Amino acid sequence: MRGEPSRVTGQQRSRSGHRAVPHTADMRVEAWAPTAEGCIGEAVRAVVEGFADTSKARQVAEREHTATAGTDEDLLVSVLDEVIYRMDTDGEIPLDTEVGTIRDTGEGRSLSVRFRMADADTAELVGAVPKAVALHGLHLRGGPDGWTCQVTLDV
Repeated sequence: MRGEPSRVTGQQRSRSGHRAVPHTADMRVEAWAPTAEGCIGEAVRAVVEGFADTSKARQVAEREHTATAGTDEDLLVSVLDEVIYRMDTDGEIPLDTEVGTIRDTGEGRSLSVRFRMADADTAELVGAVPKAVALHGLHLRGGPDGWTCQVTLDV
């Protein structure tokens, strides 16, 4: 767990963080931040920490991804789907994630993301690798104390 638990409120919530949430068979993570973009970045970090120790991993590339979707929750799914896709097809995992500003496009929402990627073989696996983002129980919402998200990943 990094940062304060999501149940805190007020001034404590202004910080960013994430944690794994107990789940019977899959990976469930929760993240929080002052902005939606920060929350998405924390969710990526939570997912990666859920299955890999990247402390000794080597950066091999930078990758850009533009997510377009109808809702902020769909943007979160698109970003996490990209992480899973890169692991599956390129053998890369994010060491760091830089999330741009969410923009209205007139037809939905758009978000650019830059990943600093590591060769997955240089990371130590500490859990099951996610295979897909589950839509059940998914949320990304803003409130007076900042943004929170919850997402389950099939492993």
